[in-house]
Amino acid sequence: YEMITSDWSSDVCSSDLWVGANSVGWKPYICGVKRIISIVGTTGIGKTKLAIGLARALGAEIISCDSRQFFREMPIGTAAPTAAELGLARHHFVGHLSVEDSYSIGQFEIDALKKVDELFQTYDNIVLVGGSMMYEKALIRGLNDLPEANEENQRKLQKIWKEEGLAQLQDLLKNLDENYYHRVDLENPRRLLRAIDVIWQTGEKYSQLIAFPKAKRDFQTLRIGIEAPREVIYERINLRVEQMIENGLVDEVKSLLPYKESVALKTVGYTEIFKYLSGEWSLDFAISEIKKNSRRFAKRQLTWYRGEEDIHWVGYLNPLEESLSLLQ
Repeated sequence: YEMITSDWSSDVCSSDLWVGANSVGWKPYICGVKRIISIVGTTGIGKTKLAIGLARALGAEIISCDSRQFFREMPIGTAAPTAAELGLARHHFVGHLSVEDSYSIGQFEIDALKKVDELFQTYDNIVLVGGSMMYEKALIRGLNDLPEANEENQRKLQKIWKEEGLAQLQDLLKNLDENYYHRVDLENPRRLLRAIDVIWQTGEKYSQLIAFPKAKRDFQTLRIGIEAPREVIYERINLRVEQMIENGLVDEVKSLLPYKESVALKTVGYTEIFKYLSGEWSLDFAISEIKKNSRRFAKRQLTWYRGEEDIHWVGYLNPLEESLSLLQ
């Protein structure tokens, strides 16, 4: 793509500046059109640090699309931005909910679009960051008009989950839609329940139903992904888990015992420590399971992102410099 020689922050627009892409390829940055810069990548790869660096360089604010970081009682196990990091750039959708709250991806789309409209009154750019792939899609592309949850289906699925376990839901989804099975977070029962319910209602594969955007967005999107060798990704995940334990993850989970059945807590880092606290597992085994399940989630993230054609990949060693070079 061509790059203008003038500074990217200049008030002068150029038809030669190419900064965004969509599913059909490169397109020129249009003068006056607002832009979301979306940072993607596997868990533990450094998305938060890059998002803050870009936000400070661009004079922008950050929207989080990490659905686990929405809940204020879970900062350690979700690696939410620290107080120091929050002080470096303003974040939205971090710690704004309680684990007692019910919150859907559809509501996030509504709330996030409202926040985008608000921020674009002041800023030309917004930085979006998070590893929840469907939540990123909800904002930048829109969700399809999928049916509301069917109460009878949900009762059946809840019964399967309670009596036969999460593995049975996973097998059920695999038989119905193997493509989505290999992309979804299999440790997140909410995603499994939703996908199976929709498949039962429509008779269509969930992966096909969510493949196309619902509505055209009135902003441009530049997606930047941080890539690294798999061994580096896994090493970072292992170190992050160990740091979480040092930072007090066990005590954090212990404080959430009254809310153990909350859907928000049916996730990696919490289900394993709950089993330790109940005496079912040793702490060492629980930690090893957190590492293993985090690595599995990273593999699914890689599968998802490798299927996307509009991500501009930067190296994990110098992601900020490489990202800014895309904007020059």
